[in-house]
Amino acid sequence: MAHKQVLLRDDIENLGARGEIVRVKAGYARNYLLPRNLAVEATANNVRQIEGERAALAKREAKDRSSAELQADQLRSLTLKFERKVGEAGVLYGSVTSMDVAHALKEQGYEIDRRKIVMREPIKRFGNYAVPVRLHRDVTVELPVKVLGEGGVEVNVAALEAEVGVETAAPEAVAITESPAEAAVVPAASEAPAVDEVAETDE
Repeated sequence: MAHKQVLLRDDIENLGARGEIVRVKAGYARNYLLPRNLAVEATANNVRQIEGERAALAKREAKDRSSAELQADQLRSLTLKFERKVGEAGVLYGSVTSMDVAHALKEQGYEIDRRKIVMREPIKRFGNYAVPVRLHRDVTVELPVKVLGEGGVEVNVAALEAEVGVETAAPEAVAITESPAEAAVVPAASEAPAVDEVAETDE
């Protein structure tokens, strides 16, 4: 099967970092990377252009990482609070999703794509959580999130569960800081298609 070398214009999960020259299947490059401007062909005719691209991407990478680190320091000082109605055994009437977190951050002056907010599933129980926000491939910050009852009331989940005879579940991930509830945040899989899956379209 035919292959070709390309220069990555952006980070591609399981492939390489922005500015790297990698060898991929021709169909993957033709059908996915090149049309989306995620890469350019690394042919002999454009080596000089590619070297210029690499230098520019290296500068952009350094700037993006510096900005991400600065933003991470700012986010560590925040604690997002969400108020929800309480249901049986402390289950929320209305969960807290990555979109909710992104909207709350926007209200605080931070425009962050919700896809960078790493949540396997919505938060469905009261308590204190640490939600990972991946600002850069090398910069991830754990954002404190507190889920309260209506009026900002702290909810004693253990007491509510005891009333209905439900055992408190042990935390499943270290991302939860002070909650007896189930884990709500774990690293998410990349949304980009796998290399081999796209490459199968090669003729």
